[in-house]
This record gives sequence, C-alpha cells and structure tokens, in this order.
Amino acid sequence: MTARVTTSSAVVTSRVVLSEHLVRLTLRAPDLVSTGIPDEWLSLTVPGQFQTRYYTIRSLHDHELTLDVVIHESGLVTQWAQTDCVGDEVTISAPKGSYAPPEDAAWVVLVGDLTALPAIARIVEHEQRPVSAYVEAPDDTHSYPDLGAVTWLPADPNASRLAEHVAGMAWPEGAGYFWMAGESAQMREVRRWSRGRFDHAHMDAMGYWSGARGRQTRRVDPGPIYAKGKALGKTDEEIWADYDEANK
Repeated sequence: MTARVTTSSAVVTSRVVLSEHLVRLTLRAPDLVSTGIPDEWLSLTVPGQFQTRYYTIRSLHDHELTLDVVIHESGLVTQWAQTDCVGDEVTISAPKGSYAPPEDAAWVVLVGDLTALPAIARIVEHEQRPVSAYVEAPDDTHSYPDLGAVTWLPADPNASRLAEHVAGMAWPEGAGYFWMAGESAQMREVRRWSRGRFDHAHMDAMGYWSGARGRQTRRVDPGPIYAKGKALGKTDEEIWADYDEANK
C-alpha cells in the first residue's frame, strides 16, 4: 500500500484583488485531493518561510485550488500575497475538514468573521438544508463573488463582536446544526453561551485566529537566516546576531 502524501507543491497561476481586505489566489495543485467536506482547510507555506499558516479552501476542482487570503497589517502570507506572486511555488498539506451536521438536523446556521467567509460560501453551495448565514465583515467585502444570501453584521476594526451577535440572534425551532468560526476568544464566549442549548453533535465552533497573540508571531522568519548562516559556517551566536539585526 502506498503511503498517503501529507504535503505537496502547488504553483500560483492567478492573483485577483477582491477588496482592500481580500486577495484571491488560484493555484495548480496536481497532487491535492479534496475530502469532500465543505469547510476543509490546509496549511500553506510560502516561499522563503518555514512557518505555516492555515487557510480554508474556497474551491477545489480538477486540481485547481482557490484560496482567499485576508489582508492584515502584517503577516507571513499577507506580505507575500500583496506581491506579484504568480508563478511562485508553495507547499500545502492534505486538506482536513470538520463540518458534520447530524442526521436529525433540519436546518443550519453559519456565523463567522471575514476569515470564515470562504468556508461559509462553500458550505452554502454544498448544503441542501435551509441555511441562515451571518458574516461580520467590512463593507468592501459585501460584494464577495459567488456568495449566497447572507446577513452582514457590522465589523468593528478593533475587535470582533460575534459572541454578542450570537447571543442576540433568533433561532429556528427543532434540531439543527450551528457552525461558527472566527477569533478564538469569541469562540470561547460562544461555547460558554451554548451550554444547555447545543450539544457537541449539533455545534462546531472553531478559532481561526487569536486576537491576543496576533496573527504574526515573528516579524522576520529566522529559518532562512539560520540556514544561510550555517551554509556560511557561522556560529549560532553570529546567526542570532544577524537575526537581531534583521528585526531592527
């Protein structure tokens, strides 16, 4: 039996600016196979970096992968995605997903911030049950392409208020499935709110990013600096001095 490949290469074939906050990348990924789960995600490692970031898949057809990258003030992928990256080769992982409504779910409610928008759009396309979708996102993203009907929630540029929105929502009657993704602290608040309302089978709330940690753990990736220093025969002390200098 052949071992399943967990990472593979992909090449950027197209880059389209959707808004001030979103860049759409299309990649040729000949070794990538979809799980069929509509909220599937994968890890992405861009040229010159060794740290990975995780992205939900907007679409995957005939080995053509579409990723919508949220543009932040800083970040490994943010900086790269704002360059002319067409032709660049990246490393991606095999997709995974968690969307799993139980058989008795008669309806689906989706809630998320801008980072969850690609997954929400794909779930809306996939789902046959009645779906209500709520997205907290800036006004300039409300023209997001190929998106079904959603309710747009006002977006505070300084802090997410998804937990507050969820607590004030009206809910369908009967058994359903509640899927949510966004800032981690908001997900924790929603999980606390959900106790006694939803069990684990009827709810999935995922933290896509952390406001406490920020989206960028290091301003400069030490990996390439370390590799270059070792190739030049430098000591660890000399290499970290180079790293400190690069961070100034």
